Amino acid sequence: MAKREVVIAADHLGLPLKDALKAHLEAQGLAVVDMGVNAAEPVDYPDLGRALAERISAQEFERGILVCGTGAGMAITANKVPGVRAVCVNDPYTAERAIASNNAQVITLGAQITGPSVAKMLVDIWLANEFQAERSGAKVAKIDAVDADYRQTRSPAA
Repeated sequence: MAKREVVIAADHLGLPLKDALKAHLEAQGLAVVDMGVNAAEPVDYPDLGRALAERISAQEFERGILVCGTGAGMAITANKVPGVRAVCVNDPYTAERAIASNNAQVITLGAQITGPSVAKMLVDIWLANEFQAERSGAKVAKIDAVDADYRQTRSPAA
């Protein structure tokens, strides 16, 4: 069973926004597990995106937040991990639909695109909503079937 905490990670470009989001969520009483980074030295976003997505895939956490420069690279990386659905969020409607329609366990944000006030609002919207299985369950099941098909026919790169 997944824990109730939210897990969060960022590369060096996303560090200030990650820290702002972490403080915002903790102020609301939510437990936040910070997977880094915690220093401004350059790091490669795929390393952090993969590590967080693997924890989501293992069902250690129900929801995770990734932050990089644009959010795009983190979303691509997280979506490569089997069983993970990540959506890059830039507006309120996408934040809502990421979970309601797509059952995205991970959202990604771009620190060079989205300021702290808007990012906090987007995270709050995403966390306040739930998957609407009755409307979108069959579509998400098809996404999961694609994932399962590729896991069965392809092995990870060595």
